[in-house]
Amino acid sequence: MKLSQLQVLIAVVDSGSFSEAALRLQVSQSAVSYAIATLEDDLGVLLVSRGRYGAHVTPVGQQVVDRARQVMYLMDDILNQANLAKGLDGGQLRISSFRSAATHILPDVIAQFCQRYPAIAIRIAEYDDRPDVETDLRQGRADIGITYLPTGSEFETWDLMRDEFVVLFPPSFEPTTSRLEWEDLTRYPLIMAPDGDGCDAMVYAHCASYGISLEATYKIRSDATIVNMVARGIGAAISPRLAAEPIPSEIKVYSLPIPLSRMISVAILSDALLTPAAYAFLDLLKHAPLSCISASAAYRHPLHPCA
Repeated sequence: MKLSQLQVLIAVVDSGSFSEAALRLQVSQSAVSYAIATLEDDLGVLLVSRGRYGAHVTPVGQQVVDRARQVMYLMDDILNQANLAKGLDGGQLRISSFRSAATHILPDVIAQFCQRYPAIAIRIAEYDDRPDVETDLRQGRADIGITYLPTGSEFETWDLMRDEFVVLFPPSFEPTTSRLEWEDLTRYPLIMAPDGDGCDAMVYAHCASYGISLEATYKIRSDATIVNMVARGIGAAISPRLAAEPIPSEIKVYSLPIPLSRMISVAILSDALLTPAAYAFLDLLKHAPLSCISASAAYRHPLHPCA
């Protein structure tokens, strides 16, 4: 058996499909299928049943997965102990983040970190949403997580920046009044993320508290695809501004009639034994000038109150 096979098996079971596991691991679906097939051949048992409704772990597969998690935890613990011994002269730093934060927040901080500590390798796991980040922290697969509030009680967090939810309208949109009204949200088909997305859940709950029931016409996972669909006049979208960047200049951007924001934060397990590298990265992240991101000139419509 190879550790990579165990990693693939865990990803397939956690995601429920070979294609989702491939996206999570950033490999091809054929590579995932090959890893599972060879592991099953080596063990001589069926670990995952395949069907039109996804991949489902078999009883013996669940036993193998439980032990695979223990193996991966011990491997990470071995690396962590080695990193503690190396201090800032080597080792690796493991960061988990939701995708838009990894794209727009981390690169500048990582550049500073690498200049100061070139011997430390950085591994970043990117996810579509917050739960996967927090799972990595709980299971010891990450030293530091970039998430958004609220988080579980087992985490210690520090605020990084406030990220406002904005409404993205096609180029043809013209407001009926001097400010955006709730009724304007129904003038175009709504493009949102698939069910279960944490940010969209915040939007639905916020709008419902003001008597507005939203119904998505299109459910798209990729933020870039959503933005491009809006730019082509297919519909409107409500998105955290950071997730929508870069926003094409032709898209009309507004705050919600009653503004809503998410607080992006850095998180660690409260009882975690952090390496010197993790503490050094946290110090850089806490003092990074991130406020300029949330106050940038992303709002280009003249009627927007920030214009």
